[in-house]
Amino acid sequence: MDRPSASSLSRSPLHVIAVVGLGTMGSGIAEVLVRAGHEVIGIEPSEPAATAAVAALERSTARAVERERITAAERAEALARFRVFADLQAAADADLVIEVVPENYDLKREVFTAIDAIVRPEAILATGTNALSVTRLAAETTRPERVLGLHFFAPAQAMKLVEVVSTVLTGPEATQAVTKLVTELGKEAVPVGDRPGFIADGLLFGYLNQAAAMYEARYATREDIDAAMRLGCGLPMGPLALLDLIGIDTARTVLEAMYAASHDRLHAPAPILGHLAAAGLTGRKAGRGFYTYDGPGGQSVVPDALTPDAASGATAGRAVRSVGVAGSGTMATGIAEVFAKSGFPVVLAARSEEKARAAVARIAKSLKRSVDKGRLSPEDRDATLARITPSGTLDAFADVDLAVEAIAEELGLKQELFAAFDKVCRPGAVLATTTSSLPVVEIAAATSRPQDVIGMHFFNPAPAMKLVEVVRTVLTADDVRATVHEVCARVRKHPVDCGDRAGFIVNALLFPYLNNAVKMVQEHYASVDDVDAAMKLGGGYPMGPFELLDVVGLDVSLAIERVLHREFRDPGLAPAPLLEHLVSAGCLGRKSGRGFREYARA
Repeated sequence: MDRPSASSLSRSPLHVIAVVGLGTMGSGIAEVLVRAGHEVIGIEPSEPAATAAVAALERSTARAVERERITAAERAEALARFRVFADLQAAADADLVIEVVPENYDLKREVFTAIDAIVRPEAILATGTNALSVTRLAAETTRPERVLGLHFFAPAQAMKLVEVVSTVLTGPEATQAVTKLVTELGKEAVPVGDRPGFIADGLLFGYLNQAAAMYEARYATREDIDAAMRLGCGLPMGPLALLDLIGIDTARTVLEAMYAASHDRLHAPAPILGHLAAAGLTGRKAGRGFYTYDGPGGQSVVPDALTPDAASGATAGRAVRSVGVAGSGTMATGIAEVFAKSGFPVVLAARSEEKARAAVARIAKSLKRSVDKGRLSPEDRDATLARITPSGTLDAFADVDLAVEAIAEELGLKQELFAAFDKVCRPGAVLATTTSSLPVVEIAAATSRPQDVIGMHFFNPAPAMKLVEVVRTVLTADDVRATVHEVCARVRKHPVDCGDRAGFIVNALLFPYLNNAVKMVQEHYASVDDVDAAMKLGGGYPMGPFELLDVVGLDVSLAIERVLHREFRDPGLAPAPLLEHLVSAGCLGRKSGRGFREYARA
């Protein structure tokens, strides 16, 4: 094909844009630009990839016409604005060149130096890297002041975040021009400095790496790790499924770059990532990674040798006809409501009859809200309340089949309570703790029947959250674990198995991520608002890390992070000093009116 001419184009800042590399990301960026009215020059030496990019734009614009979002004439104009070439010379008249070739420094340097010699002096060069040094690439050109990073997120058509990466060499005019472009595309431009991973991937890939290491250690199955993070944190995908989507080889490259810069062991790629990549098991694109798919590039997971077989080696659980819940706080009342709604007679025991009745009154208010919202009938509300018996003494637990502890997160208090369970509860009753961070085996040791003790970690609010982490100690009997799984099914919760170590699955993956976000702000790399925006818009998280920290409570978060650090002895898990300082100052989040943000006091 001939090189395109810009002579007939109505020249405006960054109107003609070249996209070098039309893989999944490059073709997505090209589509966003074309549909925003830009002339786009796609450069792709692979004919199949170039053909696929054109076909993708044709399909998406055809759907837009069908849905009456654009007219047939507008579609024709959009398709005419996208021209594809195999030679870099086609970019000669571009105002902006966006490089989106594979994450290999030598390849990117080759593209950059070639483009630098082709385009006009005033053109801006942008790299789509998320791990390699933008500064090094800029220094390879004759225009370092007009080089920056432009990091879109997949799929580019849907994801709102674009990280605009300025180096110490980038001129403010270039940054301003590209930021304006991103905003005009309907995206959220977040300014960042040049370091591996930037904001979103800098936080995301450390979390993904820890999930891979957790799986490699056989602490939990791939299905349970992914379900835990989806159901416990509301994430759109589990970490291992996300690694398969990103590409295990790509993730390893990003982590290598992050580790080279930080020397933080949390960024050192888990060995399993290297093993899978070396075997060609790079995720969806290969048809197999952590999971097996219905073919290369497939999206549907198919059963393989690691897929759990529900019928294999199943152990029958113990009969559970009634439940006792010890405690009167939010978690205790929520758990009691869950069991009573599902038809279990429930004894709710508190330190006094008065506290127990007050707890039942709060359950009544919760049920009333469900009735008001049409989620529960008045008859079901009345039946649920009738199943709950308040008690000011644990003696009422004499006949329960399952005793659930939901009191303050203090080991001494829990051990005292379990010693009381041991005296009161009948032989064969299952004794469960809802601890989120304490060693279950140390709680079990307070009884004469540690084989009957298990962790049953509900998430707050218990009536709404579907996840229960089932924490088995080295002494827990097989039928006790089976009992809890059967009970979870009856109360419509999703159980995931994990061993008795700090943080279990969710907190062990969530809180290091939150801690790293605090470090990022502490180091003045990014603002609280930019970090939250990056994770919501770039990662699809329901809340940004600082929103979540303020909701959970900074004191609670600090306590969990200290437990994780004490258990694993990894320097990277040490709580961020900024978090410790805020807690010392009484800035605990929403409950105190101030944390990482300020809140109106009720």
